[in-house]
Formats: sequence, C-alpha cells, structure tokens
Amino acid sequence: MRILNGSDLSSFIKARQQTEVRSLIQASHIKPKLAIIITIDNPVINLYVKLKQSYGKDIGIEVEIHRIKQSEANYVIEQLNNDESIHGIILQLPIEDPSQTDELVNLVSKDKDVDALGLNANFDPATPTAILWLLAGYNIDFSGKKVLLIGEGKLVGKPLFRMLQNSNVDVSIANDKTKDIINLALSSDIIVTATGSPAVLNSSMVKEKAVVVDAGVASEGGKTVGDVDDDLYERDDITITPKKGGVGPLTVCALFQNVLISARRKIKTD
Repeated sequence: MRILNGSDLSSFIKARQQTEVRSLIQASHIKPKLAIIITIDNPVINLYVKLKQSYGKDIGIEVEIHRIKQSEANYVIEQLNNDESIHGIILQLPIEDPSQTDELVNLVSKDKDVDALGLNANFDPATPTAILWLLAGYNIDFSGKKVLLIGEGKLVGKPLFRMLQNSNVDVSIANDKTKDIINLALSSDIIVTATGSPAVLNSSMVKEKAVVVDAGVASEGGKTVGDVDDDLYERDDITITPKKGGVGPLTVCALFQNVLISARRKIKTD
C-alpha cells in the first residue's frame, strides 16, 4: 500500500506561507485576516474551525470568528465585505437553513470569497485544489486514466468535476442515486470520494492498483471518520490517503493561500 500523506506535503507549504506572510507585513504593513461565519453548532464544523484558527496563528494570519444566527448573516456579510482589514470571508457550511446557502454565499464579495463558493469568486476552491496538490505531489498523472468522483457537493465534487473537465481529464461524477455505481467504480483508475457517508466506498468497489482519495468527513459514534471502509486499508496493491492527514491538511493550506492571494491583490489596488 502506498499512502498519500498530505501532512508531509503541508509542512513544506506551511513553511513557505510563513515566509510569505512575514514578507507581506514587512513590505506593505498589511496583516492578512480571515473571517469565518458560523450559524450552527456542529462537531465537524468546530473541528475544522479549530484547525483553521491554529493554522492561521502558526503562519501569522489572524482568524476572526463570527458565531451568529442565520437571520444576521446578510448584515454580517455586508459588514465584512466593506471591512478593508478583512481579506477572506468564509460562510462555514452547512448552515442552519441550507435552502439559503446559494443566496448567502453569493453575497460574499468575489474578491474575498476564498472558499470559492459564489458564482463569481476570484479564487480556486480549497479542497479540490488540495486534492490536485496531493496527487501532483505524489506524481500521479491523469493522462490515460479514468477518474470517478463520488459526491456532488458544493465544496468538493462539483468544483473538482469542473476543474478536471477543464483540464480534459476523463472524469465521471456519481451520487447516491447513480445506478451501477459498483461497476463504475471498478472501471476507474482514480476514485475521489467526498460524501460525508461512512464506508460508502469499500474494497469490492476498487480495482487493483487504483488510487483512492478520501475527502469525506462525517461523525460516527462521536468520532470523525471518512468515506472509505476499513477493508480498503488491508489492501497492499492500492494507493490511498491515510485515515487522518490526507486531504485535510492541504485543504487548510489551499484556503490560506487564497487569503494570501487576496491580501497581495489588495496591495496592487491601493
């Protein structure tokens, strides 16, 4: 078994970003800042927010948390859009009333939408970028390969599908209503799963020497787990992300890279 260790790659990126932040502050006196808006109390969300706060502190980017009622979201987003000290805004998903997701993410300024959830965001989305960084870091080539994405979520599946299509990759996308998903998975060389459903992908669905990227996060029995079944980790022939330290660390890196990009763009417009 070959492990796609995102933690190892992220340490190099993190060191580079620390240097970038210091240089930015010294050269322009601009300190990058990220604002996160949270409308519900959820263990997975709380975990992600803590990771972002810790990472931001380590590289010198301030992370400002806004725990609010969803009814206040319009006002808070407008205030943050107009705050010149804020370089990135995240509406942490899921929100209290998911039916308002599209409306609210599109209120975030395209120049501060570092999660790239809005229609006109000026950034690449963080998790799909992290997945591509991870595969590139381990020299996994898409040429001549069939790629399957399981999950059509706004954060991972849909944007990654667009990014791969734009790069002329042979990619398909599936959800829980897709017929014959087992055979579709068995014909794929690279499988990326991001459903938030534990054990949605098991060993019987993965062919020999396939590459599996687990970008799913769910809570099961009080523990945070991914999408893939434990039986996949008994295979010696596949390449796979670890249960912890795969896509997640690089997602945080990619998110903060977008905050840095936003801060640098601010210098050019001042």
